[in-house]
Amino acid sequence: MIYRITDVQDWHAAQVSGAFASADLTAEGFIHCCTAAQIVAVANRYYQGQTGLLVLAIDETCLKAPLRWEDLTPSGQEYPHVYGPIPLGAVQHALPLTPDPDGQFTAVHCLS
Repeated sequence: MIYRITDVQDWHAAQVSGAFASADLTAEGFIHCCTAAQIVAVANRYYQGQTGLLVLAIDETCLKAPLRWEDLTPSGQEYPHVYGPIPLGAVQHALPLTPDPDGQFTAVHCLS
């Protein structure tokens, strides 16, 4: 399982179009994802204090586009990148991601 943090509006757009395709796919050619262990760090780095977020749990065996594990920063960690739209059938769960009162993310509950 890989994970993508997104806002509710992008998730609703995906449900209308039949596939998740974020702005990073258009801008960079791939969709940034992460592992379960990387979610909190990614949330705090890029989404601190934001509300209206979801974590999409994606079954990578259901992807039609290539999946590559890359360290592009280089941070010493590889992250999963999906080089095309993610079909709705690959998304197993869309779970709320809510910051603590101080705007930090400390845990993601109910990942499965």
